[in-house]
Amino acid sequence: MNETEKRINDLRAQLRYHSDRYYNDDAPEIEDYQYDMMMRELKALEEKYPEYDSVDSPTKRVGGKADNSFESVVHSVRMESLQDAFSKEEIFDFDKRVKDGAGAVSYVVEPKIDGLSVSLEYVNGEFFRGSTRGDGDTGEDVSGNLRVIRNVPLKLNKPLPYIEVRGEVYMPKKSFDKVVDRQLLNDEKPFKNPRNAAAGSLRQKDSKVTATRGLDIFVFNIQQVEGAELSSHKQSLDFLRELGFNTIPFYERVNSIEDAFKEVEKIGEMRGDLEFDIDGAVIKVDDFSTRDILGSTSKFPKWAVAFKYPPEEKQTKLIDIEITVGRTGVLTPTAVLESVHLAGTTVSRATLHNQDFINEKGVNIGDIVTVRKAGDIIPEVLCVNEKNSQGAFVYPEICPSCGEKVVREEGEAAIRCINPECPAQLLRNLIHFCSRDAMDIEGLGPSIIETFVNEGIIKKTSDIYRLDKEEIAKLEGFKETSANNIINSVEKSKENDLGKLIFALGIRHIGEKAAKLLSDEFKNIEAVMSASVEDILNIEGYGKIMAESVVDFFSSESAKELINELTLAGVNTKSKTVIKDNRFEGKTFVLTGTLESFKRSEASKIIEGYGGKTSSSVSKKTDYVLAGAEAGSKLDKANALGVAVISEDEFKEMIK
Repeated sequence: MNETEKRINDLRAQLRYHSDRYYNDDAPEIEDYQYDMMMRELKALEEKYPEYDSVDSPTKRVGGKADNSFESVVHSVRMESLQDAFSKEEIFDFDKRVKDGAGAVSYVVEPKIDGLSVSLEYVNGEFFRGSTRGDGDTGEDVSGNLRVIRNVPLKLNKPLPYIEVRGEVYMPKKSFDKVVDRQLLNDEKPFKNPRNAAAGSLRQKDSKVTATRGLDIFVFNIQQVEGAELSSHKQSLDFLRELGFNTIPFYERVNSIEDAFKEVEKIGEMRGDLEFDIDGAVIKVDDFSTRDILGSTSKFPKWAVAFKYPPEEKQTKLIDIEITVGRTGVLTPTAVLESVHLAGTTVSRATLHNQDFINEKGVNIGDIVTVRKAGDIIPEVLCVNEKNSQGAFVYPEICPSCGEKVVREEGEAAIRCINPECPAQLLRNLIHFCSRDAMDIEGLGPSIIETFVNEGIIKKTSDIYRLDKEEIAKLEGFKETSANNIINSVEKSKENDLGKLIFALGIRHIGEKAAKLLSDEFKNIEAVMSASVEDILNIEGYGKIMAESVVDFFSSESAKELINELTLAGVNTKSKTVIKDNRFEGKTFVLTGTLESFKRSEASKIIEGYGGKTSSSVSKKTDYVLAGAEAGSKLDKANALGVAVISEDEFKEMIK
């Protein structure tokens, strides 16, 4: 294999991988611009060396495929992709090809919304079905999720026999910010940008989740229609508005390619001020009969082109580096810059990611740097152009929010504050502390906790146990009954087992099971706090990172103070696990399926009461799998590994 063929194969493999990550996983690893440049290189090589052409090349296929988790929908009108252009010269080349094929034409110019392309079908004016583009020929039926998007009309203003339209589901920037805030509060990996957030939200199994994400839609094309005669694109867009669709927000009909490109530039200038993301502008031949003459290639129509705005880069001075503490305790560096105009907006701040990134680039205050704004919301520093400082910037050793020492765990890029009372993390820590699997304080949900924090009623975790009924009842929206319920639930939580308290503290790497293991091993909080890494490593299921995390947490003065305050408030700090006998000592059970006589939590307590342990996954170390009705993959794995499987009746015999 020669170098050319090797490069072509390599590009195809990379493009297939990144297309899958982008379209099907909603988790891109590279910027759109990098993907576009690889696609362009492959296209050029295939044109130059036709002997290496292939029918399944990414240059001939629309990205994406139907997901098996949704019903497939075969598109009767193919949902095509668009050919890309990156320069004025390429736009003029497109115009020449159009004129060579069809003579003089008029164009419509509109923004290219950065979202997920969908088809909406209506029968007799009522919403019938909605699907994703998929590979252009076959998509996914996401009708249920499309129904909960406010601007998807369920009934049209005119009862046409049939119409199929194409639109772009997107997430407004404000909605994106709210979703990311919620993800950070829940310790979830946040979406990278609004496009991926929109795609991930539209493909949720539960439409109730989709409904909370604030999605919207712009409709920009009629795929097919019965009951209306339309001759041009602009006429069709006006008609879509009459029907009640939320059409593309602005579009302009022009009579020359020069005027078309002026519109492209105008859209480029305003894109930073829009409430939604765009990644380009689209130029389309207006007249439908002319489109029929021009036709399509195997991948895209010959009557349209998408101008992709390249990532803009500019040099400026880095005048400061601010360190902020996120709700999960991660310290994030932000470059404060001398303002520059970039991608339609004035940029004065840019991300520096983490300490490793800063070290790699050698960035420090006073340097002249190159800043780029590409597909993501926040600009980033690319490189140092002029070094005016000594070495690279170094993170502070203490948290700028609370003054506690920060830590960096082995194998992690993030430097974080682990202080449970850090003001920057207060809201997230309180929500976790009160959650069902932790202290289970009914009535103290996220919105109420946020209200109490905003009102100054709760300033730290131990304030939960100082809540005053009269003070709560005075707040807007609260009555004496609800205030009573909260106080009673707080009092009830004082009786929880030590394991629930340890889990509620939010110690990094320590989940519910691991917290219970600590409780059962050391019996009281004082013993847990004084335990060494070696002591904790003696617990089966604990590794070095988990053990060090526990010791680091309890070594901080703030953690010691919190435990003292909780103890004084009357919170139980002792294990309540009572060992009746040791018949299950050293035995590990996995529970699967539906049990008739016990809840799973009850069965787990029984096993622990006889000295045994429960696990959520089956392995060679599992001793028994207790299988109820409709047991699934865990039962299959147990059989494959030769693990003993017991029924509910056999379990009852074992605990007599």
